[in-house]
Amino acid sequence: MTLPEDHPVDFLIIGAAKCATTWLQQSLTQTPAIYMPGPELHFFSREYDRGIGWYRNQFDGCETADLIGEKSNSYLTVPEAAARIRDFAPNARLILQMRDPVQRAYSDYCMLFRRGEVSEHIEDYLDPARAADGRFLSDGRYAHHLDRFYDLFPVDQILLLAFEDVRGNPVGNLEKVRAHLNLRETLEPPISKKVKDKNAAMVPLPLRKALAPVRFVLDPVRNTWPVRSLRNAVARQVEYPALTDDLARRMADFYAEDIARIEKRDPDVSHAWAHAQKHQPARIN
Repeated sequence: MTLPEDHPVDFLIIGAAKCATTWLQQSLTQTPAIYMPGPELHFFSREYDRGIGWYRNQFDGCETADLIGEKSNSYLTVPEAAARIRDFAPNARLILQMRDPVQRAYSDYCMLFRRGEVSEHIEDYLDPARAADGRFLSDGRYAHHLDRFYDLFPVDQILLLAFEDVRGNPVGNLEKVRAHLNLRETLEPPISKKVKDKNAAMVPLPLRKALAPVRFVLDPVRNTWPVRSLRNAVARQVEYPALTDDLARRMADFYAEDIARIEKRDPDVSHAWAHAQKHQPARIN
């Protein structure tokens, strides 16, 4: 069974990238009352040309759930997504989980660095004087992107959450989600470790590139003992370019006005950012 034509999605996690939304999805899908497709569909942002029929077909198995939802981080930042969502599911509850935008941008940069998609020249990507309109900085302008949603949805349909509460107050974070969705069941954190860890050892990039042509052979057996043993033997921790205090200050200045606007919307979010900076100064992914 696919998503019924008379039943649009009940809720959407619209972002933000690198803000533990996978953790949030895992927390939600532990209860049989909620159904969410596993992968991010990015339908209302990147895949809209596939048509609404394609989108409905991604929800096979949803018939036993009380609530049907989806997570695609690109919905926050792609300008057309808000109106498309409103047209399809005007009553959907929206959830945005945000992170201190300086740390979010650095985490996003580190992800692409370990993939080999950006260079070690970090200021080319994170210096506001050079890259204000680029992905890493622009995606953290939460208030700017949220304007599109507040123009189209009632305020009480939009829940703002802090990534930092995933570590400091995970149960309280999920209680806000439970109340927002009018869910009876209690939501529990799924795991104690991070879903994605930038400090995990990886196969060196040159070797990954060399093996790329034979990935179709290796991927089906990647979890077998011989392949895991070989990977563990060659994997190394990635050495990331440092986010210097000077660059972090320039980024903070860039985000200051946006952060002030978020604080007016929900002081708890910006307070969580400030508390994390004070008590957990080490930069995390």
